[in-house]
Formats: sequence, C-alpha cells, structure tokens
Amino acid sequence: MSASPSDIRAQWAENHPGLDTSPMELVALLKRATGLLDRAVEPLYEGAVLTAPEVDMLVPLRHAGEPVIARGLAERLGLSRAGVSKTLGKLERRGFVARTPNPADRRAALVTITPAGARAVDDLFPRQLAAEVELFAELGEDRERVVRALGRLVETMEGRTGPA
Repeated sequence: MSASPSDIRAQWAENHPGLDTSPMELVALLKRATGLLDRAVEPLYEGAVLTAPEVDMLVPLRHAGEPVIARGLAERLGLSRAGVSKTLGKLERRGFVARTPNPADRRAALVTITPAGARAVDDLFPRQLAAEVELFAELGEDRERVVRALGRLVETMEGRTGPA
C-alpha cells in the first residue's frame, strides 16, 4: 500500500526540516487528475490519425475565422512555443495544417487547418467530448465550483509564470 500525501509530507518534514511541502498535495492531485483524464481518452486514439495532444492543437484552429500565429496558440493552450512549433511541424508534414509566411512579421508564420485536419478533428473531438462528459458526470452540482477553483488556480499560476 502506498503512503498518503500527508505521510509523504511528514517524511520530508522530518528529514528536511524547514522545507515547505505545502504544494505536494495539490500537485499530486493535479497529476493524478491529468493521468486519469489521459487514461479515459486514450482508447479513442488507438489507431487514429491524430494523437490527443494533436487534436488539442487543432481544436482552436478548427473554427478560427482567420489564420493563427503559433505564439498565440502556445499562449492559449499554455504550452511552450518550441513544443507548439514541433507539433505544428508534424501536423504540417502530414497535411493537417498549413503554415504561410506572415506578411506583417517574417518571424511568425500564419497557421490554418486544412480540410484533412478539419475532417480528422470533426471525427475525433466529439468522441473525446463524449468520454469527458461521462468522466465528469458524477460531479453534478459541484461542477461549477470545481471549474471556478481550477480557473482560480490557472489565474494564480499565470500570474507567477506568465503566459507560455
């Protein structure tokens, strides 16, 4: 049987007095929730043309009225610019996005979703949403409270780290 977060905190406090272990419980819960979410949607992507992170990248592009700059996409998704650039490169090579030079700024490409990318998102994303609906169904009336608390957490973290 594994130790509880409070047991682990106590062990760290005993061996490293003065170490602030207060984030441990929150971080452990966030990591656990992320892992459970990944596990819930993972089966949908077995053998699919896209991965879940690729769909996450394409969703904001799907109904964008105009091309998007990768930096803006990184900020919106809370990801690093390098990671977004790498994923966009993979998506471009497979024909799911197109990148064109930005006439206003040569350093930033304009990104658009291709018809193949739109079809793939239209196929996969509704199924992902259905799995997420099922996963969160038992929250019931607590859902809004959880959303507000997570929104507050994101605000706090963005205030400390700035946008991605």
